[in-house]
Amino acid sequence: MLARPNLMRKLMAMNIFQVAVILFYLSFAEKTGASTPVAPHGLLHPLAADFINPLPHALMLTAIVVGVGTTGVGLALLVSIYRRYETLEEPELLEKMRRENA
Repeated sequence: MLARPNLMRKLMAMNIFQVAVILFYLSFAEKTGASTPVAPHGLLHPLAADFINPLPHALMLTAIVVGVGTTGVGLALLVSIYRRYETLEEPELLEKMRRENA
């Protein structure tokens, strides 16, 4: 990801990596034979072992929302950079920034 000179490719790689981490985390949250943590009507003492823990799913939903926000900010920055410097290639961008500051 860091070796690529194109900033858009770096942002896309970051998103792919984020989705991979979320899927990896959720794959360990699955429990065979378990159901959602909603006790049927009339059941006073449900067994905790029969239910899936909803916390990992809630945390990953939060991670997805944060990821979408981060991607939006990243895309907005890339649009701003492209409008100003007319490139998203890192070496060209750095050279144009050096010339601008000199």
